[in-house]
Amino acid sequence: MKAWRLEKLGGRLALEDVPIPEPRPGSVLVRVEASALMSYLKAYVEGKLPFYNPPAKPFTIGTNAIGTIEAVGRDVWSLRKGQRVVVSSHFVARENVDDPAQVLIGLTAGVGAADMLADWPDGTLAEFALAPAEAVTPLDGFEGVDAARLAVVSRFVAPFGGLLRGRLQAGETLVVNGATGAYGTAAVLIGVAMGAGRVIAAGRNRDALAAVAKAAGPRAIPIALTGDVAADAKSIREASGGGADIAFDMVGNAGDPRSTLAALTSLRRNGRLVLMGSMTVDLPIPYTQVMLNNWKILGQFMYPASATRRLLDLIRAGLLDLGALRVKDFPLTTLPEAMEAAAEAGNLEVVVARA
Repeated sequence: MKAWRLEKLGGRLALEDVPIPEPRPGSVLVRVEASALMSYLKAYVEGKLPFYNPPAKPFTIGTNAIGTIEAVGRDVWSLRKGQRVVVSSHFVARENVDDPAQVLIGLTAGVGAADMLADWPDGTLAEFALAPAEAVTPLDGFEGVDAARLAVVSRFVAPFGGLLRGRLQAGETLVVNGATGAYGTAAVLIGVAMGAGRVIAAGRNRDALAAVAKAAGPRAIPIALTGDVAADAKSIREASGGGADIAFDMVGNAGDPRSTLAALTSLRRNGRLVLMGSMTVDLPIPYTQVMLNNWKILGQFMYPASATRRLLDLIRAGLLDLGALRVKDFPLTTLPEAMEAAAEAGNLEVVVARA
C-alpha cells in the first residue's frame, strides 16, 4: 500500500510503498477513504512544534480517518468486516489502573507513554490503517454520505469532549474564547447543537466572528475582545444576560492570558471554565474571585471514547450540520499541497485528503 512516512520531525516526508498491516489481537484494519488534516500538520512535519513527542522511528502520519473495515483481529467481537467507521488517533491504554497511558497515534505520546506509541506508531494518511478497536467507531446510518464530508467529524469531536467535561446543559449560556479558530468555531456550532440558550463567540477578529455567528444561527452572539480584561468580561456578561454558566477556552498557542481571564471573570456564580487550548504563558488566577464565586476550573485533554458515538447521534438527529464547514479535498498523493492549504484554511474550512 501507499503511506506517507515521516523520518522524524523536520526530516524526510515521502509517499512510500509499505506492507499492508496484519490485524493483531484487539485491532481493526481499515481501508481508508478520507482523512481531515490538522491546520498545523505542516508545522508539525517541519519540526516547528518541538513540544510534541513523536515515535522514535519513521512512522505514518495522520490522526483520523473515515473508512471501511477490511479485517478484524482476535478479541474484537462487535466490529465487523465491511462496516464503515471513524478512526480516531486518541487511544487510552486498556489496563485497569488509576492513570492509564494515552497517545495520539500518528502524532505524539503523553507523559510516560513512549512505549505505547512505539507499539502503535502509524496513523491514517495511507491506503490502509491498523487501529486499536477502542479507537474505532461505527458509522451505521451514514453509508451514503461522502467520506470527505464525514471526515469533518474530527473537527468537532475534540471541542465536544471539552463541553462534555464542562457538563453543558440545555438552556445554559456558553462563552467560547478563541471562537475564530478552527476548533473554537466548532465549539460554537456544537454548543448550539447541544441546546445552549446562548453561545457567546468571543475573539478579536470581527469579520471572522460575524461569519461564525452567521453559521451558528440566532443563538450565537459575537463579542469582539479589546484586550482590557474588565471591559471584555463586562461585555460578555451583558451579552449573557448577567453572566455565562460555562466558559470554554480554545485559544491556540496564546502568548497572552487576558482573553482567558475575561472569559473566566464573565462567569456567574458556580460557573465552570474548561481549558482545552494551548498557552505559552501561565494563567494568573484571581484567587479570591474564584473562591468567592465558587468557580470551577477544569482541564481537558481530548475526549472520552464514547464522544464520537454521541457526536454522531447529534448529527443523525439533525442537531449538528456538518455542512456548516466547507470541505476542500485533495488526493492522498498530493499531501504536501493539502498541508499548505490546511495551514492557510479559514476557520469554516476543513482540508481533507482522499485515499
